[in-house]
Amino acid sequence: GGGDDEYESGMVDGMRNDSVADASTAGYSETTISGLEEASDIAGLGLGPAFSDPRNPLYNLTSFFEYDSSQVKQEYIEVISAHAQYLVAHPGRRIILEGHADERGSREYNIALGEQRANAIARMMSGQGVSRSQLKVVSYGEEKPSVDGHDNEVWQQNRRVEIVYQGQ
Repeated sequence: GGGDDEYESGMVDGMRNDSVADASTAGYSETTISGLEEASDIAGLGLGPAFSDPRNPLYNLTSFFEYDSSQVKQEYIEVISAHAQYLVAHPGRRIILEGHADERGSREYNIALGEQRANAIARMMSGQGVSRSQLKVVSYGEEKPSVDGHDNEVWQQNRRVEIVYQGQ
């Protein structure tokens, strides 16, 4: 990156495992910390069993967006609210909201769009009582696609915000 990439953070890169097994684990196995045996062992972060239960909204760590939009879709409101409630109940917890865009548009535009998407979720969480000190917004624009390819199905999966819980 260049000198003006204020959104990229070495800390974030150091916390991520860039290989994504498949769409069902996208954003989930991403939160592993080096040394954990199981990529699915989010319990290593001490988050509790709810995060490992596909029936619980806390299991979902990714919100997807429409083309050229930072409007949170109705289907993700419950998920975001569940994470907000968890963060309010656990004031020592910190998350990074990682905004992403598909490959269309300029790099600069996509960095801004990823930031707008992450900020939309940060505003929702703040409105539900989450302290801004618990939230960090980072935008990768089009730089970290979860799926490679050049069609609508791929672009749909790359327009997203991932919630990344930090270790204690």
